Amino acid sequence: MPSRLRVTFQKTGSDMKARVTVTLKNGILDPQGKAIEGALKSLGVDGIASVRQGKVFDIEVAGADKAKAEAALREAADKLLANTVIENYRVEISG
Repeated sequence: MPSRLRVTFQKTGSDMKARVTVTLKNGILDPQGKAIEGALKSLGVDGIASVRQGKVFDIEVAGADKAKAEAALREAADKLLANTVIENYRVEISG
């Protein structure tokens, strides 16, 4: 049976905002980035050398324990938000 991901926090009135940014690892082909690059060039946007695309998740976290929130979000990224075989991720927490 697959393991379940569960992230829970107590609401304390001081919420944090988190951003998980997922990008392709270097060396992984990015056909969507190439298509965007071509479209930008065809629109006349100058100076485009290359484009790599990714995903951004903006997440509101209830509670005030940054370390606990970061650990839970890293687990979420490992299990759901990113394909860690081909993608890297970065977790940023503010608030």
